[in-house]
Amino acid sequence: MITPLITRRRVSALGRPRPGDRFHRRALVAALLPVLLVAGALTGCTTTAAPSTDAPLAGAVTLPPAGAGFDYQLGGAYDPPAGIRTVVRDSTADAVAGLYSICYLNGFQTQPAESERLWADSPELILTAGTEPVQDENWPDEYLFDTGSADSRAGIEALLRPQIEGCAAAGFDAVEIDNLDSYTRSAGLLDAADNIALARLFVATAHEAGLAIGQKNTADLAAELAGDFDFAVTEECDRWQECGLYTAAYGDHVLAIEYADDLREDFAAACAVPDRPRSMILRDRDLVTPGTAGYRYRSC
Repeated sequence: MITPLITRRRVSALGRPRPGDRFHRRALVAALLPVLLVAGALTGCTTTAAPSTDAPLAGAVTLPPAGAGFDYQLGGAYDPPAGIRTVVRDSTADAVAGLYSICYLNGFQTQPAESERLWADSPELILTAGTEPVQDENWPDEYLFDTGSADSRAGIEALLRPQIEGCAAAGFDAVEIDNLDSYTRSAGLLDAADNIALARLFVATAHEAGLAIGQKNTADLAAELAGDFDFAVTEECDRWQECGLYTAAYGDHVLAIEYADDLREDFAAACAVPDRPRSMILRDRDLVTPGTAGYRYRSC
């Protein structure tokens, strides 16, 4: 069982480098615009055709409240600001009584504290190049899981199942599973179909546990996966002009986080986009707790 210690939040939509990198991937977004046009969407943060409802889904899982205030607390749990109805926390934290609580898990790469143990105990689950595990170049203490075969995907799902079920037992309403885009960091050893196949195993496991499950980042897969996942969690979709890919697929059930830094202080501009995701917040990149230097929280 992987036991996350300190969550390693990342921005992974469209396989772009992690926070702090300045490489802009607008060309990739432009290549995806025909998908939006077919869906009847416009460029940027667009209007949506997906329904907006809080009604329970088949199988008794419930969507996050549409358009509600939310908080993203992966750097440490604390009492949410006033008006919050949805909160995202690490799987090691507690759900929040009375709020819709989403449990964060890392499902496509190892947690740093578990990498060496898993490499020793379950090397068949780790992607290798020659005889060495494939590391995330931006997080070299994380190894990529090998999603390239049905057997390894079944083993990874079995590894994550106790954590997913643990989220349900702890009172969470949903899970978000990070690093869906790990195939973009595999040097061509994996492809999107491999990770989609594992994602669908996670979806089935979450639903069996009575949990909704959110797609985390990877905007170019939103249209394909919206029939599997129940909602989306996206980091910096306004910055990278990806919001429309998510809202076209998930309607009002998109939780959007923008990060404050020297390039993104004008959060008011993101809030002013007419068709932005209805649930959008600004957080500091380290997601620290209130009272800690650098803490930032604003909502539209």
